Amino acid sequence: MNRPVSGGCACGRIRFEARPESHDAYLCHCRMCQKACGNVSLAMVGLPQAAVSWATEPDWYVSSPIARRPFCASCGTSLGFAYNDSERMDLTVASFDDPAPFVPTHHFGAESMHGAWLDTSSLPRTRSDDYQPLVDRWARARGAPE
Repeated sequence: MNRPVSGGCACGRIRFEARPESHDAYLCHCRMCQKACGNVSLAMVGLPQAAVSWATEPDWYVSSPIARRPFCASCGTSLGFAYNDSERMDLTVASFDDPAPFVPTHHFGAESMHGAWLDTSSLPRTRSDDYQPLVDRWARARGAPE
């Protein structure tokens, strides 16, 4: 792959350009990642730190004596993970402007995995643009007639 791809936080304050080596990604289920993202797992892409350039330096949370995590202090977006003693880091898949090309290839932190959340393919699906209460809220926020 190694072509530049961009990403950033929800509010746009933190932006980056990265050159991932491949589309391979993974799901981390460790308790620290669960807590950092407020979810049952965190989709990540590993790459060299030198392959990431920040337009605006992210805020960093020292999450343990061995690691730190880039994030946006304005909107709270979790942007990744880095060991203190490594030249590699991980970026969150969802922080890329186009996360679609990334594909999970393995699980990490399996000791904390919540199995019920792994295969949800049989659950009913609702598109957000088909959910009328949400459509109405956006219409009101934009001052448009419903």
